[in-house]
Amino acid sequence: MAQQEDVFKKIVSHCKEYGFVFPSSDIYDGLGAVYDYGQNGVELKNNIKQYWWQSMVLLHENIVGIDAAIFMHPTTWKASGHVDAFNDPLIDNRDSKKRYRADVLIEDQLAKYDEKIQKEVEKARKRFGDAFDEQQFRTTNARVLEHQQRRDALHERFSKALNDNNLEELRQIILDEEIVCPISGTRNWTEVRQFNLMFKTEVGSTAEGASTIYLRPETAQGIFVNYLNVQKTGRMKLPFGIAQIGKAFRNEIVARQFIFRMREFEQMEMQFFVKPGTELEWFQRWKQTRMAWHQALGFGAENYRFHDHDKLAHYANAATDIEFHMPFGFKEVEGIHSRTNFDLSQHAKYSGKKIEYFDPEENASYTPYVIETSIGVDRMFLSVMCHSYCEEQLPGGDTRVVLRLPAALAPVKLAVFPLTKKDGLPEKAQEIIRDLRFHFNCKYEEKDQIGKRYRRMDAIGCPYCVTVDQQTLEDDTVTLRDRDTMEQRRVPIADLRAIIEDKVSITSLLRKIE
Repeated sequence: MAQQEDVFKKIVSHCKEYGFVFPSSDIYDGLGAVYDYGQNGVELKNNIKQYWWQSMVLLHENIVGIDAAIFMHPTTWKASGHVDAFNDPLIDNRDSKKRYRADVLIEDQLAKYDEKIQKEVEKARKRFGDAFDEQQFRTTNARVLEHQQRRDALHERFSKALNDNNLEELRQIILDEEIVCPISGTRNWTEVRQFNLMFKTEVGSTAEGASTIYLRPETAQGIFVNYLNVQKTGRMKLPFGIAQIGKAFRNEIVARQFIFRMREFEQMEMQFFVKPGTELEWFQRWKQTRMAWHQALGFGAENYRFHDHDKLAHYANAATDIEFHMPFGFKEVEGIHSRTNFDLSQHAKYSGKKIEYFDPEENASYTPYVIETSIGVDRMFLSVMCHSYCEEQLPGGDTRVVLRLPAALAPVKLAVFPLTKKDGLPEKAQEIIRDLRFHFNCKYEEKDQIGKRYRRMDAIGCPYCVTVDQQTLEDDTVTLRDRDTMEQRRVPIADLRAIIEDKVSITSLLRKIE
């Protein structure tokens, strides 16, 4: 685990050193849990967003997009339940004066039982070699069974406490499991309290005439309140979806793990409206569709898993997370929820407007049910960085740090180097860039020797480099180098676009999903 934490620290410092992610207001020592995307980070982030957007609106005739405002009428959040119920259960350690989410402390404890079981399995695997039967070992080994029993008992108790919203029981679990504060090492805990996560602000020019509104804590409500507008103007027939990418804000007390949990973050959400009674079938279909989107990036199926919810939100009848294997364990990157007709019904009730769909086949009106797919852009960005970061031993004892980014997501697709700064080589290199920059992002580099330039491009995940030399001036060929294999070959300048464009386009990813 410690080794994984070291890798994570390296990824965080790599993000800063190579212009991916900076702490916000860095010259003023930053602001907790707020980050800025640098010149390479914004390109990677935009590519992730483009991949998601096109997979929704290009590949589905019945999905359209919107961009709703961050500020919304305050009654929106009353209707959605956020004013009364958008809370985290928080607990303080009296010795360290640190505040924690009670549910996260208990989830970490569950993960410890999983780790203990995994250690026993790994020890046995080493001992028995090829003859090892993991399934049999897990069901018969006394130590594994004991850990599993304690984990299951804790899990059952925890789920019940969450579902009952029983704060005293959450605290009692923390005491019974002897969970200590990671900083003070003591078990001197306060009571568990609820804390609302919405940021408030005021609209209006004078203090007396100002009304309280909120920064939206999710983008979904912007879609729900626009359901009628889109359905009517787009003449949409069920089933259909509305997609949106936008900022959301949560006053997270326990923001941690770099950009994994932030106070200002970006979501990519799609609400898919369906006929009541068909929602669970659509829920299963969207689970498969979304998993295919993730796996098309080529990070390996073993790094993803579904995690079905123990605690369903009061409005949901099915919910699952797609979790990705980060250096700090399997963590949620996307949620898929069957939200029933809760949201549209609530907004109809609070607004006094009729929000229904007239079904010409049934000759009846009803409130559609909704399947939601919701993914955090920043978490997706982090999972891409974590999987792509690689420290490699090279022949001859040298090492390199390379970001093995999917080529379609890489911030820079092609770097062009003149071998020297004279003899017309820089001019020839610029000419190549002028021709190709309309098709993908290119970068010109002439500083340092070629080897160092290659290393810099490896570190930002650039998939292709081209070197212009004396021979180029004679026969219009260049050396094309591949980031992952480091193989070099001579190719005609005229062929560069054909060789590179297909591999670095978002279309190449979309085809894998299809």
